[in-house]
Amino acid sequence: MTDPTQDPRFLQNPYPTYAAMRSRCSVQAVPTGSGGHLSYMITGYAEAREALSDPRLSKDTATFFADKGSRRRLHSAVAHSMLASDPPRHTRLRKLVTKAFTTGAVAELRPFIGRVTDELLDQWPAGERFDFVADLAVPLPVIVICELLGVPETDRPDVKRWSGELFAAGKPDVIDAASHAMADYMAHLITAKRRHPSRSLLDRLISARDGDDRLNEEELVSLAVLLLVAGHETTTNFLGNTLLALFQHPDELDRLRKTPDSVPAALDELLRFDSPVSTATFRYTTEAVTLGGTDIPAGVPVLIALGAANRDPKRFPSPDLLDLDRDATTHLSFGHGIHRCVGAPLAKAEADIAIRAVLTRFPGIRLAEPPDHLDWRRTRLVRGLASLPVLA
Repeated sequence: MTDPTQDPRFLQNPYPTYAAMRSRCSVQAVPTGSGGHLSYMITGYAEAREALSDPRLSKDTATFFADKGSRRRLHSAVAHSMLASDPPRHTRLRKLVTKAFTTGAVAELRPFIGRVTDELLDQWPAGERFDFVADLAVPLPVIVICELLGVPETDRPDVKRWSGELFAAGKPDVIDAASHAMADYMAHLITAKRRHPSRSLLDRLISARDGDDRLNEEELVSLAVLLLVAGHETTTNFLGNTLLALFQHPDELDRLRKTPDSVPAALDELLRFDSPVSTATFRYTTEAVTLGGTDIPAGVPVLIALGAANRDPKRFPSPDLLDLDRDATTHLSFGHGIHRCVGAPLAKAEADIAIRAVLTRFPGIRLAEPPDHLDWRRTRLVRGLASLPVLA
């Protein structure tokens, strides 16, 4: 048995592979890693949505790997993050985070997002070739989340590098080292914030209360790292995937060019069409589970392919067509259930502002390379372009 997602063509376009897998069975065993270990991959929408909210699928990564004699040395603040925890701990942490990470805070950021976007686009002389990923999709969300958390501008290049290294597929030593660098940096920043408070999100996390409950030091570091990484990595992919999808559907691109105020309503369909998160973060069965007619034994990893679920024709007819009139609000790109992404409003605000600005300021923007020549990030967890050359 071979892992179909390791085919080199998969990174370029995973959807034919997902469709072929789903046609055989919406939940099936696939080999992962070495040693003949099996995981179960979910490619059907109904099964993915069910799995995302099934309490028998644990996200307690540290416990799972502790039993396997793992030699990994992730920083404990990263290994025990909110994203890798179950209730009641997850419930407690999320409640404290949502008190600080409000929609009001995102609304207050919109003018700042707009100014940063304009400053970045000011560097694009019309008619020249640029890399949309390097020149906008990467720096915009990095600047925004660092501003939100209160990361000084001089530290942002290091933060961006460490964040990228956390997604270094097949390089566990690099990932582990980056987790320590990022966590250590955040611990120092939290100490500095206590000495010199401001109005940043990190300050609000430090002071967050739920009755007598508050975040301890490791939880603060853990949440700061999580929000920083999640706050820009997936948004970068979202922006690049969105513009490429529009290039590949010129009628829909032309529609948004003519009516840029319709961009917000189009974002859910664009998220559904090419999810910036291809596979949901790690889960494993704590007991035997049956999903989609497939029996999954206890103690095995379950890979929920969000990108595949979003292209399930049982839920979204003609799923390989980008249709901006489609009601795609039930897409799974931000997850579902108690672990749904808390940063979804920020990601959509950034995409709304950035895509509108690009189409308004550069109505003739076009792809500078054939789509099959584009370079994609080499990881199964997220789906994003390494670069997107355009002529503005």
